[in-house]
Amino acid sequence: MTIHYIHREQIIPAPVEILWKYFSEPENLNLLTPPDMNFEIIKGGDVNMYEGQTIEYRVEFIRGVRSLWLTEIAHVRENEYFVDEQRVGPYRFWYHEHSFEPLQNGVKMTDHVTYAAPFGFLGDVVHALWIQQRLKTIFDFRYQKIIETFGSAK
Repeated sequence: MTIHYIHREQIIPAPVEILWKYFSEPENLNLLTPPDMNFEIIKGGDVNMYEGQTIEYRVEFIRGVRSLWLTEIAHVRENEYFVDEQRVGPYRFWYHEHSFEPLQNGVKMTDHVTYAAPFGFLGDVVHALWIQQRLKTIFDFRYQKIIETFGSAK
């Protein structure tokens, strides 16, 4: 199993309390996910985030193929960070840390994902050919949506 990483940082010109509120409302994931993924929260997303919360989604990574994704909000420190971990889903392993660092001109939001593709060597080949680019597209979409929602730091 090969471990892969995604690391993204974005400066957002908003108070940490406003960003925390936005990111702790699971329904906002719909706005931050590319429309072609047909993202749908099935269960557990109707309340603000809390440690131990499980959220069940359906997502379409490949056109016409919907996949179950169950995550647990494993760790929460209000206005600082939270971690979601996949319990059931398309990856062999998924650990996503979201952190918020107040700055003079806003907040530095950092996403750090540690993950592994399924299916061993075959999964590594699919990662190189498709998964890696797909995840880049998803995080690029999120980056732009955050700019549209909160503006861009100068």
